[in-house]
Amino acid sequence: MIARLLIAAGVVCFTLPALADGEVQKLITAADKARLDKYGETRKAALEEAKAGSPAEVKQLDALLAKPLAAFSDKDLTGNWQCRTIKAGGLGALVIYGWFKCKVSDDGSGWMLEKVSGSQRTKGRFFDDGEKRAIYLGSFHVNNDPAKPYGSGPQTDQVGYAFRNSASEWRIEFPAPYYESKLDILEFKR
Repeated sequence: MIARLLIAAGVVCFTLPALADGEVQKLITAADKARLDKYGETRKAALEEAKAGSPAEVKQLDALLAKPLAAFSDKDLTGNWQCRTIKAGGLGALVIYGWFKCKVSDDGSGWMLEKVSGSQRTKGRFFDDGEKRAIYLGSFHVNNDPAKPYGSGPQTDQVGYAFRNSASEWRIEFPAPYYESKLDILEFKR
């Protein structure tokens, strides 16, 4: 009986993202915690500036953000994804890039993301933050340069909230990224 319970517990652990059992609080930098604390106001300002972008791109952004949120708990994100970056506010009102390749894997302690093509990349890990939101801690890097470990400094550290829209669509919103914009959105689809 105990062996069956341990096996069942192991299966459950391998299908869920890393839980916010305090691990994320131990890892997150003070600067990234502050970015998440100001997420709402940063997002609002960035989306207001984005309205001055091209009407076609504004329409795409509005459609993405209007999609209802779904729970993470009933879906495994592992596998290959198409991903694109949307930059809102900051140097330009709104820029939507083309699609690139991303991959989500699970090393047994939770989901890990790696953007594997395009010049601006990310590599990091997800932490549960409720039924419909996860926290992403990652590292920005360029081209094939190796990603530095999270916590290496403000030029590479990334933090964001991940939201799922359906079995084949989700996104990460990065408030106040170091470069270019007020809000970066990394959109995923299969």
